[in-house]
Amino acid sequence: MSSSDWSDTENDAVVAAWFSMLGDELSGRSYIKAERNRLLQDQTGRSRGSIEFKLCNVSAAAKGFALPIVKGYQPKFNFQMSLAEAVARWLALNPLWEPALNEAISTGVGEAPSLFLEVAPTLRNAPPPEETEKLTAVARRFDVAGRDERNRALGLAGEEFVFRHEQGLLHRQGRSDLARRVHWISREEGDGAGYDIASFTPEGRDRLIEVKTTNGWERTPFHISRNELEVADTRRDDWYLFRLFEFVRGPRAFELRPPLEAHVALTATSFQASFG
Repeated sequence: MSSSDWSDTENDAVVAAWFSMLGDELSGRSYIKAERNRLLQDQTGRSRGSIEFKLCNVSAAAKGFALPIVKGYQPKFNFQMSLAEAVARWLALNPLWEPALNEAISTGVGEAPSLFLEVAPTLRNAPPPEETEKLTAVARRFDVAGRDERNRALGLAGEEFVFRHEQGLLHRQGRSDLARRVHWISREEGDGAGYDIASFTPEGRDRLIEVKTTNGWERTPFHISRNELEVADTRRDDWYLFRLFEFVRGPRAFELRPPLEAHVALTATSFQASFG
């Protein structure tokens, strides 16, 4: 059995097996972990324990990519960036995997249940620094926020979920009159309003909701436009950022209120070039 660093070929094999298990889980298909492990032993010459540990490393790298993780392989963060590169290679070689996942999310959205809003991430509830550093490095290098932003099916599914959530919440609070007036603005009028859902508080105040959705963990970075920030500032008493995370596993959420700088670090990621 080898004890050397894992080669690209070995990393590719274990990443492919990990994605196969994740696909089975998300589709409700059963599989036998021991059989996958034995196959990887044959492919790599590594021990059973080494492969089990490496699969946990893949879960950690995948968490950095804002992907759901395989149950039973809890993230272990002492992985090398070469493993994250193997995840990126697998995604590039399987371009239909994420669209298929997104389609399943979109078709699975129906009448939204009541959703408990959790405490937003803070310094107080931050994970250990070494975990945050590793996940941040992966997210930055592979533009995870950009991938979520371009993931239109995921974004639409999240907006629909929040739209139905707001309607259901108002119905349960005895404000069916307001529930009928909730509008999905980004679908009806486009993305220029600076928010996606026009809803109401039970007292009838405007509740302007910008929805940001990810399949990743709660600290997955996200993109926010200059226009959204400007509307958040000018309508700060009415504007809400509704963050959905772990969406494909079963949506979880928290809200942020302006000023956003009090909750997140805003980093310029692109520049407009104009002629003088």
